[in-house]
Amino acid sequence: MPVTRPTSLSPDAVREAAEAAAKHAVVSESDRRLPPEVVVPVLAAGFARHFVPARWGGSAGTFRALLPAVATIGESCASAAWFASLAASVGRLAAHLPPEGQAELWQDRPDTPIVGALAASGTAERTPGGWRVNGQWPYVSGVDSSEWALVCARAADGERTEPRFFAVPRSAYGLGDSWFNVGLRGTGSNTLVLDGVTVPDTRSVVLAELLAGRAPGAEAPCHRVPMKAANGLTLTAPLLGAARGALRQWSGLARGKLLAPAAAITGSADRTPYELTLARSDGEIDAAALLLDRVAGVLDRGVVDPVLTARNGRDCALAAETLAGAVDRLLRSSGSRGQSDSEPLQRFWRDVHAGAGHSGLQFPPVASALVRATGSLDGP
Repeated sequence: MPVTRPTSLSPDAVREAAEAAAKHAVVSESDRRLPPEVVVPVLAAGFARHFVPARWGGSAGTFRALLPAVATIGESCASAAWFASLAASVGRLAAHLPPEGQAELWQDRPDTPIVGALAASGTAERTPGGWRVNGQWPYVSGVDSSEWALVCARAADGERTEPRFFAVPRSAYGLGDSWFNVGLRGTGSNTLVLDGVTVPDTRSVVLAELLAGRAPGAEAPCHRVPMKAANGLTLTAPLLGAARGALRQWSGLARGKLLAPAAAITGSADRTPYELTLARSDGEIDAAALLLDRVAGVLDRGVVDPVLTARNGRDCALAAETLAGAVDRLLRSSGSRGQSDSEPLQRFWRDVHAGAGHSGLQFPPVASALVRATGSLDGP
């Protein structure tokens, strides 16, 4: 009989995870990490296994399925959505490990929570059969809830040095309590520390393989996608949901003003400023969603050339800027009430700006990359 895999990202399970995220959003912020009451339903919904290869019981899913699921969580809590999106993304990257390493991560279950440290902040030296890895990696989102980590280090093998990824179990790394940012506080993006940890070759892969999208034995399109083509969507999908959550909160605040007697609306019956704010912000959020859907559609083809890789980066950065502008307008027009510590609108505003400020969503470098890739400035 064929093996029946758990359904990934079913609407009911995603909705339950979103409800749990909403219920614990304030606690997540104050504790600077997601509680188990949020982590467990997010994993149960299938985010961690979404891109895990089918041979390990994973869903080997699509980006077009992941985008709306992450956004649904983001409407309740951007930090929970950030965790969900990265849980899926790092699972896809781990599929580039040698098969023996993949087995260590997933042979027991495909829902293993894996976190990623993509900057080459550590060092590695050759040892017989493997590597000895040292370093500190800041900003590792969800690290408190992880069982494995995929970290990047500058690996020295004789005279050759190149960036490599290393998969290490939770027992091998320490944590530094370093996450005190203004937004996305619940992500618990603390520092991961490795002190002379030996990692076998079976749990290591060169960065170049991830950049090229060459996962061993790749069968699904999601395992043939270059890392740079997909990373922007991972970061922007939570912001789409958070912007929708901000619009919902703003609408609740503005509804009372719109329905109040004319004299209560700044002495005038003109509701145009509120209507313009609603229409423009809603339209900008829709425009960002269309850009991200195009990115997801490109990725689901499984064949992404350099021009499409660069365009995906541009589209995600532009979407992030657009979403940040929309929530800016919503907060400014909400009055003092919208800026209250107890008002979710200002939390969404902080979270969207924190996410849009990520180095992977800065517009100038991706804009330059697209122009260079297309040769738009080349002469005849």
